Amino acid sequence: MYLSSSRAADASAGVARDRPFARRAVAGNVVALGLVSMVTDVSSEMVTAVLPLYLVAGLGMTPLAYGLLDGVYQGVTALVRLVGSYAADRTRRRKLVAGAGYALSAVCKPVLLAVTTPWAIGAVLAADRTGKGLRSAPRDALISLSTAPEEQGRAFGVHRTLDTAGALLGPLAAFGVLWAARDGYDAVFQVSFCSAVFGVLLLVLYVREPRPDPAAHRTRTPRPGAVRTLRTLARTPGVPRLSLAAVLLGAATISDAFLYLVLQQRHHLDARWFPLLPVGTAAAFLLLALPVGRLADRVGRLRVFLAGHGALLAGYLLLLAPIGGLAQLLSMAALFILLGVFYAATDGVLMAAAAPLLPPAVRASGLALVQTGQAVGRFAAAVLFGAAWTALGPTTALAAAAGCLAAAVALCALILARGRAAARGRDSAGRKASV
Repeated sequence: MYLSSSRAADASAGVARDRPFARRAVAGNVVALGLVSMVTDVSSEMVTAVLPLYLVAGLGMTPLAYGLLDGVYQGVTALVRLVGSYAADRTRRRKLVAGAGYALSAVCKPVLLAVTTPWAIGAVLAADRTGKGLRSAPRDALISLSTAPEEQGRAFGVHRTLDTAGALLGPLAAFGVLWAARDGYDAVFQVSFCSAVFGVLLLVLYVREPRPDPAAHRTRTPRPGAVRTLRTLARTPGVPRLSLAAVLLGAATISDAFLYLVLQQRHHLDARWFPLLPVGTAAAFLLLALPVGRLADRVGRLRVFLAGHGALLAGYLLLLAPIGGLAQLLSMAALFILLGVFYAATDGVLMAAAAPLLPPAVRASGLALVQTGQAVGRFAAAVLFGAAWTALGPTTALAAAAGCLAAAVALCALILARGRAAARGRDSAGRKASV
């Protein structure tokens, strides 16, 4: 019923455009893609919630080795994302490319039943991330092309809210399955597979390819080749600066898995409760994604994006503080809230900031370029933090990461401010020329 009413909202979008102060319903594609992501995230988070502690504490993997594995996990996504986005723009069949990514991730879930070594598990996870890389940019392009430019932050906020509901439910489902089933891990993988298949079915049944712009269809715009696409993106105002900022900030962002491991060691948490740590972050993200997306539409998406990294920096410093007793529990709750603020202010907001800059013909490729820059930075951060932890210990490594993040936020604020000044100068020159 909800999907049907959302489709009706799409049909009335033209009326809403004539009433700029009326609240518009969220496009049906956005809701449908959010539900697909929610179900898929339940599947993914069931598996990944227990892996960091299992690999490091259970199988004896060093922090450096886990950092390399986590980096590969991020890097595979980055490389394949470019391929998926180019295929989506080239064929203009974004739903098909996204669906292939969701299907590949679903197939990986039962394969986990057959592997036992850490690196075999890593290979399966890399294949799962390949699926994520294929689907991410086409999915975000579908969201963007289904939404008016001034509503991008709200649309991505709705999608990320539903997506994060899956991230919240996944660890809880894994915890419940492990508690109830005799062969707990096998049961987790089986339930995860069923959830992933359901997500693919939702995509097939309810997600639609947006209709092309009639004007662009009449002029028969040629489909861009790889070199032409890169040249177009490099010359698009604002895109190179935003991509550079994504790389720099990504290189100072530690993965949640490392932060949870630091938290577990510093506060001596029982290993049984480790899978529930992501739930706190996901709950905060779930509550904040939509209001922060709306705030970004009003006050500026780049401002909110930088403020989100400021919240992450506050989380680093809080984790370094020597706190015990009741204050320790409060600090843990505050850390989850800060991580939720970080994701709400960066994940969808970055895509909402990039999408209006990009021509529709290269929308998926442009979003993938920005996401890839961020993923490459996070790949470097995972490897370097793992090495620093192995050599210097978690506290020193985290302190160094905090310093790097503070420097990156300051530098990116300068880069993006100059970009906004240049954009205002171009607008002013354009107005004078028209006069």
